[in-house]
Amino acid sequence: MNAAVIVFPGSNRERDVAFALELVSGKKPALVWHAETALPPGTDLVVLPGGFSYGDYLRCGAIAARAAIMDAVRAHAARGGLVLGICNGFQILCEAGLLPGVLMRNKDRRFACKIAHLKVERADTAFTRLYAPGQVISIPCAHGEGNYVADAETLAGIEGEGRVAFRYCSASGEVGPAFNHNGSTNSIAGVFSKTFNVLGMMPHPENHVDARLGSTDGRGLFAGLVDTLASAA
Repeated sequence: MNAAVIVFPGSNRERDVAFALELVSGKKPALVWHAETALPPGTDLVVLPGGFSYGDYLRCGAIAARAAIMDAVRAHAARGGLVLGICNGFQILCEAGLLPGVLMRNKDRRFACKIAHLKVERADTAFTRLYAPGQVISIPCAHGEGNYVADAETLAGIEGEGRVAFRYCSASGEVGPAFNHNGSTNSIAGVFSKTFNVLGMMPHPENHVDARLGSTDGRGLFAGLVDTLASAA
């Protein structure tokens, strides 16, 4: 798998993502600076990592969405290439028009740093193929603007087309306000594009790939991408 991790001023999770990708694929990803205008030849997967791109000025991800490299990311997605945005990367994808909706301030206006439980909504995508529908996984969160919001028509389309990837839930899989720490609409923690080749999610799967950290629940996402690309070769 040829992966490219985009690095913006203020990114701080690119090394974590690179570690996860190399762990599951055996190959180091390319780190691509935001000012570049092209992805490395043969790129299969683009990852927009977490952090505070451009200091979160204006709105989270708003400036990064207009960086030079994003035209190449849009073209990659339009060709059917895989794109993953994590936390700030999710915010960037929304601001760039690659995913619908927007990420707003958490409901209590506090930064959330915790282990969240996520319910896997579907397991027939490149990103979730190694999970089971309804499976509960534990993934770390670290964000102040993780409250996913979209208008009623957009939400109806997302829900009707099965484009919710993950929802915040209890350890037993119960979905409801009590387990939705940031107030995200419909407890949404991750969203797919219409063609299911772009995924944005707020929690950080790259931080749960090594058993030394107590969980490997995030590893399945990256391993699923490797399997998808291997089977397509």
